[in-house]
Amino acid sequence: MPCCGVLCQYETNKLVRIQSVRLGSLKWSLNATILLFICMVLLWNRKYQEIDLVVSSVTTKVKGVARTQLPGVGDVVWDVVDYSGPAQEKNSFFVVTNVIVTKNQKQGKCPEVTPKDRVCRSDKDCERGGWDQQSHGIKTGSCLKFDVLRKTCEVSAWCPIESRTNPPRPALLAAAENFTVLIKNNIRFPAFNFIRRNILPEMSKDYLRSCQRSNDSLCPIFRLGDVVREAGEKFSEMAVEGGVIGILIKWDCNLDRLTQRCLPRYSFIRLDEKESNRTLYPGLNFRFAKYNTVSGAEERTLYKAFGIRFDVMVFGQAGKFSFTQLIIYIGSTLSYYALTTVMIDWLIGTSCYSAEDGQIYSRKKVESVTDKQKCILCVSYVDERHVRLVKRSQKKSLQHVKPTSVRRHKEDGGHLRAAVCLLQPGIAVDPDAPDHKPGPELRLRPPAWCKCGRCAPSSLPQEELCCRWSDGACVASSPPFERLVLRRPLLEAVLLYRDPLSSPPAGQGRTAALRHCAYAQYISWRFGVPPDDAQPAIPSCCVRRVREEYPSPDGQYSGFRPARMASMQACANGEL
Repeated sequence: MPCCGVLCQYETNKLVRIQSVRLGSLKWSLNATILLFICMVLLWNRKYQEIDLVVSSVTTKVKGVARTQLPGVGDVVWDVVDYSGPAQEKNSFFVVTNVIVTKNQKQGKCPEVTPKDRVCRSDKDCERGGWDQQSHGIKTGSCLKFDVLRKTCEVSAWCPIESRTNPPRPALLAAAENFTVLIKNNIRFPAFNFIRRNILPEMSKDYLRSCQRSNDSLCPIFRLGDVVREAGEKFSEMAVEGGVIGILIKWDCNLDRLTQRCLPRYSFIRLDEKESNRTLYPGLNFRFAKYNTVSGAEERTLYKAFGIRFDVMVFGQAGKFSFTQLIIYIGSTLSYYALTTVMIDWLIGTSCYSAEDGQIYSRKKVESVTDKQKCILCVSYVDERHVRLVKRSQKKSLQHVKPTSVRRHKEDGGHLRAAVCLLQPGIAVDPDAPDHKPGPELRLRPPAWCKCGRCAPSSLPQEELCCRWSDGACVASSPPFERLVLRRPLLEAVLLYRDPLSSPPAGQGRTAALRHCAYAQYISWRFGVPPDDAQPAIPSCCVRRVREEYPSPDGQYSGFRPARMASMQACANGEL
């Protein structure tokens, strides 16, 4: 069963090979550079590995003791319970560095501590039971003297109300700089079933008691002052209002057997805005209280604690050799070699290379094919010295279609020399050849688009073409047409020249061959070398004259289709 359609077709690219030492050397130099780049990326970024992201958990343990003198309280020793504060969030810990203390607060009534624009003049300004976000208690409806110059609303609250807002300078717990924290980080790569922790197997208790980050980058115990310093900050300044420090743990693991390595790398960065003039609420603080009972009444000491929160963030990945990933990477990088072609094509098209050689290369590399819906026809009139290029129209007569461009007539040198010889007065016509008389005049009236009076009507717009642009004699009735197009010995000689070893056809086949050869002779005479991107169109009067001379017995004509224009057969509809 014969194949049909695209199932039995194979398409491949057409290559143009240029014999040039310069271009060949440049090609292999660029290919070698691309190969070197691909190999470097392959090894440096381990593109041959399958990648899995880290899954981790973090626990911390802070240690340290500090003594501080609190105003109104006295000498106080702070241990880990006092300065650690409440749990802030997952994978973080908090250390108190500064504090504002308000002692002996009891439930009662007292003047509100409020900004200057929140004062009152009389009890009418204090709504009973009212409160807002800035209040410390519930208003009682009375306006009391707060100091010599101001009055504020009385509130039911813990009295006396906390009045100080600015933290002490220097920080009361600046000694927290010497506190240490042990970070325990457990990681897992599920795709490889690999588990590791930052406390490595070779680390003993004695090692953890003595290790210091200054001489061992893998030590999991960190001095808080060193952490803040490596984040680019000064602990004594940051301790006043507090802030947020990020402890980054990066795992970049290579799990290949020969080069296995999986160790953490620590880095530090400040996460909050440190400038007070750039934010409304700089630093970090919270409040807590310690309660006791005095003479049967409950009292409390209020602490506004400022401190530093340390957020431990873990990220990373692990890679292991994968043949599939290697093949994918190699396949994705093969397209880089197209850069060699792009670069060399660009150089050929610029002044860096010979302009003449560049044009030759362009003609060899690029083959123009016209879409059949936009077929370009080539038209030559005997009363014009140039060739017109027009688009084929399905509705408008070809005689009246406006040209898209006009080109100079490019002579066919061989045909021109032969024509000169044939048209010399001394060259006689073959006496054995039959006498060619002009064809009979048309009985029908010539169509409106005809300028010579010898064209036949046609139902196809692309066949409605005359040999002239303006009124005049028909070229088909001229002696040159008889000698260069219709002369039988000339046509037989041309056929023999094209195929000297084959026997000439007989009967209808011989007449058809002579008719098609006559079309070719007309094209060579009137068009010379037709443009590569256009199909020559033969006038209706000339087609009619050739058919009269070499008719088809059944009256059916296939038309002339040159071999070099075979890709444009769709354009050669009818007798073009």
